Amino acid sequence: MTTPATLAELEDRLSEPAPGVIAALRELPGDFLFLGVAGKMGPTLARMARRASDAAGTRRRVLGVSRFSDAAQAAHLNAHGIETIRCDLMDEEAVAQLPDVENVVYCAAMKFGSTGNESLTWAMNTWLPSVVCRKFRRSRIAAFSTGNIYGLVPVSSGGSVETDSPQPLGEYAMSCLGRERMFEHFSRTLGIPTALIRLNYACELRYGVLVDLARKIWAGQPVDLGMGWFNCLWQGDANAHTLQTLALTATPPFVLNLTGPELLRVRDVAGELARRMSRPVTFTGAESSSALLNNAARCLGRFGPPRVSAQELLGWVAEWVMRGGPDLGKPTHFESRDGRF
Repeated sequence: MTTPATLAELEDRLSEPAPGVIAALRELPGDFLFLGVAGKMGPTLARMARRASDAAGTRRRVLGVSRFSDAAQAAHLNAHGIETIRCDLMDEEAVAQLPDVENVVYCAAMKFGSTGNESLTWAMNTWLPSVVCRKFRRSRIAAFSTGNIYGLVPVSSGGSVETDSPQPLGEYAMSCLGRERMFEHFSRTLGIPTALIRLNYACELRYGVLVDLARKIWAGQPVDLGMGWFNCLWQGDANAHTLQTLALTATPPFVLNLTGPELLRVRDVAGELARRMSRPVTFTGAESSSALLNNAARCLGRFGPPRVSAQELLGWVAEWVMRGGPDLGKPTHFESRDGRF
């Protein structure tokens, strides 16, 4: 496939449902509700649910919940068949008024700005899931988590697997493990079918580790080698597998590392980006023998290989950056080794 030429084409690619998504949503009964839909993944994730449901011939409502401080974002979702509900999820009484639905995708989280605002981070990441579980006790829930809960592992290990004991580093990762424990607790005590999705990292052309690296090279800034290896996954594939996990929800929760199959070396990826963009690349820092890495074997076994490989995505990112494509202005800070974001 060629690089998306416009923002509209990019979002169309990100929300295009794979056959497996259409099949899964054909079998799943009920409406869909996306909590925290206005984030980086939510808009195209909700659109994919709408498109897959329509392709499956399944009549259902797809609803997106957010504060929608940007009214244009709500209008954009409405234009693509998603009903929007303005709600501050930190308002427990407002959450209680949300409609009951069969399928909930929990996208709400706080990461950037966690350092210095730890109490809000814990409230958002750990307390809020308890509110959501009590409200949606009759739903099935797919909830985003993060690979950060594992902590640093040797690169030679191939990455953390779902059965590894969490070793979170820093308050953000600790609060995310708290989020998982809340969903697990209410899954066990209230019988809520749940999936915990440890994402690490979604990437599209406006956001992600590849974008961070490409923009540094394009701007002539050095690339930090401190976190010398990483995983990533095309966000369109991340969207697809997230929706498919709703058919795998269980009590206790089904846990999935959602990431790409490759362990990518920062030095090599930066070199390839620099070659494609005809720019020099300089480095700072030194590689370590450990990194935040997830093993994608379970994901591959369930869903097969990604539709877009890391190599193809790298080429798209390079071309997008060179021609001045927009970004979200949200660096991943993947290079952080101390858990501070």
